[in-house]
Amino acid sequence: MIGKLKGTVDEIGEDHVIVDVHGVGYVVYCSARTLSNLPGAGEAVVLLIETYVREDLIRLFGFGTALEREWFRLLQSVQGIGAKVALSVLGVLTPSDLANAIALRDIAMVSRAPGVGKRVAERIVTELKNKAPAFAGEAMGTIGLKQELGEGVASGPITDAVSALTNLGYSRDQAANAVAAALKDAGEGADATKLIRLGLKELAR
Repeated sequence: MIGKLKGTVDEIGEDHVIVDVHGVGYVVYCSARTLSNLPGAGEAVVLLIETYVREDLIRLFGFGTALEREWFRLLQSVQGIGAKVALSVLGVLTPSDLANAIALRDIAMVSRAPGVGKRVAERIVTELKNKAPAFAGEAMGTIGLKQELGEGVASGPITDAVSALTNLGYSRDQAANAVAAALKDAGEGADATKLIRLGLKELAR
């Protein structure tokens, strides 16, 4: 099994890159996001690899980070999702964005990925809601609050503050991040007005 490739970029295709390792070219399938972050032809590259072995083929999937590879595996634990759809999701959403969307039960955000309809997005959100926090990456600090909002169990002031900020045109994720930051300054007992004021300050930075 291949776990990592270190070589040079030979060619970048629509859905794959050919990595030259000591004269041997490996075809590695990647998400659109990973492909867009690759260096140019002839430059050094390192990709973490997930190897799929079937009776009739061996296929390599490449990732820039270990977290992205974990999400690739995690997405395929959802019924009806294979490698192609998992890569499609990761091409649109970073691991942190995906964890946030699942925590907030933001089906519209997940369904932005090509090939992911509302029904598939609902399955991703429902089946991964308890697993997402462990793979939140940069969103680790706010994922708990977002889960409470997604499940409708957040306190009244928090819910009201997030709602007020979204009514001003901010996304639910931006609003939740701002309120989470406001809570650190104001404390758990802060009312909605204070959270909104501090949240707006945070968003204006």
